[in-house]
Amino acid sequence: MGMFDGINISGSALTANRFKMDVHADNIANQQTTRARLNEAGEWEPYRRKIVTQTAKGEQFNQFLHKAIGKQHINTGKGVSIHSVNEDPTPFNPVYNPNHPDANDEGYVMMPNVDPLKEMMGMMTASRAYEANVTALNASKGILMKSLEIGK
Repeated sequence: MGMFDGINISGSALTANRFKMDVHADNIANQQTTRARLNEAGEWEPYRRKIVTQTAKGEQFNQFLHKAIGKQHINTGKGVSIHSVNEDPTPFNPVYNPNHPDANDEGYVMMPNVDPLKEMMGMMTASRAYEANVTALNASKGILMKSLEIGK
């Protein structure tokens, strides 16, 4: 493990968690958007909730375990990265509002599949992970600073 790997790993986690918070904020901001895009039939669709998936950089666990069993040199992972941003396939929420311009013949408006509670929980989780990685980054920085003082 290199001297700056701890800082690089924490930095990648900070970037990933910041991106996750941005996506959750985008979902919350669009929870009332009924005309987000045109579908294949040329009709307007509501906003669809976005879901972020992240993955580990470097070796996966099964490769890591295989090397450990073989008593070979173990190379640790190098942080995390955003794997993909997908749309949530859950159905839209029908809300009865016959006065809305997007209401169908029965008076229902299809609203986005965004649940504000889920989004706030996701944002809190990403925020706490961000704070934990700031602490880890500061610890790595402190270790490097103390190692520089050894040579004095």
